[in-house]
Amino acid sequence: MLAVNDITVQFGKRVLFKEVDLRFTLGNCYGIIGANGAGKSTFLKVLSGELSPNRGGVSLEPGNRMAVLSQNHFGFEEYSVLDTVKMGYEELYKIELEKNAIYMDPEASEADGMRAAELENKYGEMGGWTADSDAAELLSNMGIKEDLHYKTMAELNGGEKVKVLLAQALFGNPDILLLDEPTNDLDAKTVHWLADFLADFPNTVIVVSHDRYFLDMVCTHIVDIDRQGAKIYTGNYSFWYHSSQLAAQQMANKNKKTEQKRAEMMEFIQRFSANASKSKQATSRKKALDKLNLEEIQPSSRRYPFIAFQPEREPGDQILKVSELSKKAVDGNLLFDKVSFTLNRGDKVALLSQDATACTALYEILAGRDTDFEGEIEWGQTIVASYVPNENEEYFSEAKNVDLVEWLREYSENKDEQFIRSFLGRMLFSGEEVLKKSSVLSGGEKVRCMMSRAMLTHPNFLLLDEPTNHLDLESITALNNALRDFKGNLIMTSHDHELVQTGTNRIIEISTNGVIDSLLDYDEYLTSDKIKSQQEALYGMAV
Repeated sequence: MLAVNDITVQFGKRVLFKEVDLRFTLGNCYGIIGANGAGKSTFLKVLSGELSPNRGGVSLEPGNRMAVLSQNHFGFEEYSVLDTVKMGYEELYKIELEKNAIYMDPEASEADGMRAAELENKYGEMGGWTADSDAAELLSNMGIKEDLHYKTMAELNGGEKVKVLLAQALFGNPDILLLDEPTNDLDAKTVHWLADFLADFPNTVIVVSHDRYFLDMVCTHIVDIDRQGAKIYTGNYSFWYHSSQLAAQQMANKNKKTEQKRAEMMEFIQRFSANASKSKQATSRKKALDKLNLEEIQPSSRRYPFIAFQPEREPGDQILKVSELSKKAVDGNLLFDKVSFTLNRGDKVALLSQDATACTALYEILAGRDTDFEGEIEWGQTIVASYVPNENEEYFSEAKNVDLVEWLREYSENKDEQFIRSFLGRMLFSGEEVLKKSSVLSGGEKVRCMMSRAMLTHPNFLLLDEPTNHLDLESITALNNALRDFKGNLIMTSHDHELVQTGTNRIIEISTNGVIDSLLDYDEYLTSDKIKSQQEALYGMAV
């Protein structure tokens, strides 16, 4: 068991946590959530011992081992991939090095031999005899092929290093596993594998993630960092979100009787328990929910931006036709070739590619920002498209260094300052924040501004290139709700599984060898044997 005892963390006058007491128990997975800047990563650093709290402490049950996902992607450059993974179990790896050094020493004494025998026994008891095969299995499951296992970390690309460091944290069955944004830079297949691995993991997992699908798949509990405190709630992220929304609605409705509110909560809990089958953790979560005290459910103080795309005109029958579209990069390499598709009313497309730059290139062409391509694009006459690019720095350059009121006024037909301030307020820019210069905004604030710009054009067609980058869970949830309710068409690329699964109804995957066009939903697409065969034909290799 891991316990947090009366911890307080503050930086100067800013208090992150105050007098927090929590218990993390065996067999549970805890998802840490909180608004941007609430201190999620700081909390993990306190748990791992990397950061000392101003008051209180963290206690780990004697004999338990903690593993932490390393954030230093260049910390093991001179080591082999296999050794880097085994270093996750520090004591085991040290024993391996010591006994091997004795075996390699031609002048080793009898005492050294006795020491090697002791180490060998301990090594075997700790699972050392299968360490290499266990590490190799983890790597292979994450898509790190065997020919890379004996290369140095310096020889791997960024995405491969992320997978190796994740394998390092998982290696050796740690008692406590701390993971800060483990799905970042992972492909969908590896995310699925990790979710299944953690769902079956018998020990304690504590994870920070902005991926709601992942949190729903693996978490039995949510730790909400809010109001300078932290509280554990039973259930996954979706249960926490919907139950806190229900509690807020009930609080707002003062006329409802206590008995009626309790009946609503009980109905919600029973409905959620019955629908928890998406996760391997469903059984344990249902047992936990059956024991849930209704007093645990409280409204959150979290604020959600108001995101809604409301078209001024309904799209006609002709939406978008793309014919034989091909594009080369600046270096002459082909990004995609002979891509053709026609969109019909109601189509919401998830655009995929093994090369992210190919997707961005297609968006730039569709948005009319790039005219250097082969093929044809025909937009319907009724279509009003709005584009939210992945890279938005040009919209916030020094040349456009104005306050937010002036920045947004440029994109609004209604120039009235009160209207602009009200609009910014709904996007969580209030008070003096609307006078901030556009060039000093954070990444998340810039994306919220770009969403505001898109909303003000009243589009009936959206082009969204990784729209959740830099957004917190609250903004991602608000965007997801907006896209689900959007009455027009869209093409979107995103690593957020839930956003793609619930916000789209068609998949188009582009490559240098053509296109896959499917009406499957995202979950079906990822698991379809037919799609896998098409991908292997498209890319000329096993997928």
